[in-house]
Amino acid sequence: MKNVKPTLIAGDTAADHAKMIETHSLCKYYGRITALRDVNLAIQRGEFVALLGKNGAGKTTFLRILAGLTRPSAGTVKIHTRWEGSPASIRRSIGYLSHNTFLYQDLTALENLRFYAELMNISATTRSLQDKIALVGLAGREREPVRNYSRGMQQRLAIARAFLHDPDILLLDEPFSGLDYGGAQFLKNFLTSVHSKSKTCILTIHDAVLGYEMADRLVVIEKGRAVLDVDKKMLSLAEFQKEYQRISKES
Repeated sequence: MKNVKPTLIAGDTAADHAKMIETHSLCKYYGRITALRDVNLAIQRGEFVALLGKNGAGKTTFLRILAGLTRPSAGTVKIHTRWEGSPASIRRSIGYLSHNTFLYQDLTALENLRFYAELMNISATTRSLQDKIALVGLAGREREPVRNYSRGMQQRLAIARAFLHDPDILLLDEPFSGLDYGGAQFLKNFLTSVHSKSKTCILTIHDAVLGYEMADRLVVIEKGRAVLDVDKKMLSLAEFQKEYQRISKES
């Protein structure tokens, strides 16, 4: 194990204005199991990155470390953010969407957002919360219990929650999992719109074609290592699929 103090720190926005996230020698161990090994990535402000790899490759662990939810065993994460200070303040720049929605089923959409806004110490009026709900296409359904929502509708509400504090960075863990065609199309269009507003988006995904269509940059993680990191413009879809299949077979 490298003797590197694990940290989550704010970067110098003025000096590193093009960079949003940097990881240096990032490692994560669970006992004898290595989840991440020496991951070094620099993600640019406004970039859309797709993380691909098999189940257990380390994608979710990587996202959780970026979100400040999991502490790395070694290495450094630097977030270049408009907020300064402690890791808690840095997280104000991050919106995180787990593959679990963590919504309260007996509460309405409006009540869920109000609860999380209070939890995050965000000042929010009913109108502002309704605007967030409308943003994800749920206007008119905000006073219904979440248990009446489809999987796709619950995913939309979880996205609205991730946007409560207008984050600069959006981290999405398998956001297309379990969605029907309509839900997937809405999410694809929504994330494309978000990206056009210069938000930095990082998502984990199994579908190589969809990942290629959406992202600017493709990163394949295999056995905890970033084994492929390429700008989409450098490879055609067919070339990327061939390389991704080769990596998957060799592992």
